[in-house]
Amino acid sequence: MGSVSSSDEAHHVAEVAVWFGGASLVWWFCCPFWALVSFGALPFALVGLVRAWVEYRASRAGRASRRRALVGGGLSLLGATAAIAYLVFLARHPELPVQGQGPPACAGLGRPGA
Repeated sequence: MGSVSSSDEAHHVAEVAVWFGGASLVWWFCCPFWALVSFGALPFALVGLVRAWVEYRASRAGRASRRRALVGGGLSLLGATAAIAYLVFLARHPELPVQGQGPPACAGLGRPGA
């Protein structure tokens, strides 16, 4: 009969908070379309925050690295803050063309025949 082990592999928690936090920040540097980035980075950041909380609680029991949980939480918090701040910026400035409105009235002033 096989023995039941209670080693670290049985209690291993996947430490992915750093990956989600990093992904939520990398989007801001890799893609110039920030309106799209904010909608993509926010879910990654929120998942990273939840995973960081789970990993931090697991680190208190000795099943995960506390440092990785805190770094992942910090990266995720930065990514979430950036996404929310940009969404608030877009909401407060409806005159920006990203909102789906047409060009401003002075857009044709430099063209011949206008």
